[in-house]
Parts: sequence; structure tokens; C-alpha cells
Amino acid sequence: MGLLTNRVERDDVRPGDHIYTYRAVFTYSHHGIFVGGSKVVHFRPEQNLNSSTEASLDLYDSASSLSSSCPIFPDCGFRQPNSGVVLSCLDCFLRNGSIYCFEYGASPSVFLAKVRGGTCTTAPSDSPDAVIHRAMYLLQNGFGNYDIFQNNCEDFALYCKTGLLIMEKLGVGRSGQASSVVGAPLAAILSSPLKLLIPSPVGVATVTAGMYCMSRYATDIGVRSDVIKVAVEELAVNLGWGEQEVAEEDEASNRQSAY
Repeated sequence: MGLLTNRVERDDVRPGDHIYTYRAVFTYSHHGIFVGGSKVVHFRPEQNLNSSTEASLDLYDSASSLSSSCPIFPDCGFRQPNSGVVLSCLDCFLRNGSIYCFEYGASPSVFLAKVRGGTCTTAPSDSPDAVIHRAMYLLQNGFGNYDIFQNNCEDFALYCKTGLLIMEKLGVGRSGQASSVVGAPLAAILSSPLKLLIPSPVGVATVTAGMYCMSRYATDIGVRSDVIKVAVEELAVNLGWGEQEVAEEDEASNRQSAY
């Protein structure tokens, strides 16, 4: 992996790799697990975006575009009902974008040198077979509700690669992108009092950048103390998905009884 970019060629991608591609002129990246056979398993919001919203915001693939627009793979866009985990062909996943490979087992110095979050972690990856097993299992069973800060596409890929789950449900999840969004304004706030002590703009910028990098490092799953290894078959229990379904059924039942 390069220090400045994790870009790779198609021939370099192997089954079990965590890949990503940038959307909306590098505004954000979309992540998934390459499972072989030119197929990628990835996670997105369950609800379909209407055409006007999709055209204006360019956020995530709609279910219709995933399931009907691929002329090569009939199963491209497969997903279970009420699930955001999708099987797509590599071309549809990339949408003409380049391929980047997420780096695992990065040293602290390399991690801190990566200015942009969502490109690497200090946590090691499990074997490709274990990674693909988790991805395919979640394709059939879902990954809970999508949440941009706590349960997004990068969180999905990170779990598939490591099996690590964060015990604390509040705050930022495993996603490096989410921690970057939180870390940047936090660093600016923390460094603002230092303007009185460091009159040089360059000095303040250096301190702010350092705080930003350290805030990202502190939320990395490779160094956090609130993560546990959870088998994919036990993931629903640990995330309380069963309890959520029961609550939704009770709510629907109460609505029916009210009428």
C-alpha cells in the first residue's frame, strides 16, 4: 500500500479483500467485501432513494439500479427483504470509480500519516475464508439498521474483516470516516484556546492537525478497549436485533388494536 493512496488495479484484488471507491468527487467512500467472481457484498440504507434525491445528492445505490441495470450478472443487486446488505458485481459497485484496498495491521506511524480517515486500521485481518463467510452470512441475515455514524458500510466491512464489535453503543462506531467527521471539529475546538499561546498560524494549524490525527487514532478498533470478538452467528444477539424486531411487532400490533 502506498502512503498517499491505497489505489490498486483489478488484477490485484483478492477474495476477502476490503475494497472501497470514492463517490461524489471524493466527498465520501463506499466500502464492501470482494468475495470473488467479480462480486462485492456491501451495506447501504434499506430505504430506496427516489430519482430526484439520487440525482441531486448522488448518495448510495438505489435498489432499482442495483437489481435491474446490470446486463451481465442476473443476481447483481440481490438482497433479502428489509436488509441493506447487497450483492453487486464489481462494475456496479465501482460505478466507474477506481478501486482502493483498505489496509489492515497498519503501524501507528502509518495510521497517523494517513490524513484521511477510512483507509486503514491497526487491527489485523482474519483469514479470507473467515471474512467471506461473515459477508455471505450477513447477506442472508442482514446487518441491522444503517446508521451513518455507528453502523455504516465501512463498519460492515471492518466487522467482516476482523469480527470485532464495539460494546459501547453510544458514540462513534468502527468507521474511520465517521471518526474523521467528529475529529475535525473537535480538534479545532480543542486547539482554539492555544491561539493565545501560539501566535503563529502555522503553529496552530500544526497543533490542530495533530489533535485531529490523535482523535482518529483513539477511535481505531485496533487500539480501543471496548471491542470484543463476536461470531457472526451470534451477532444478532449482541446487537439486540431480536429485541428490536419484537418491539416493532408490538408497535404494529398496538396500532392495529387502536383501530
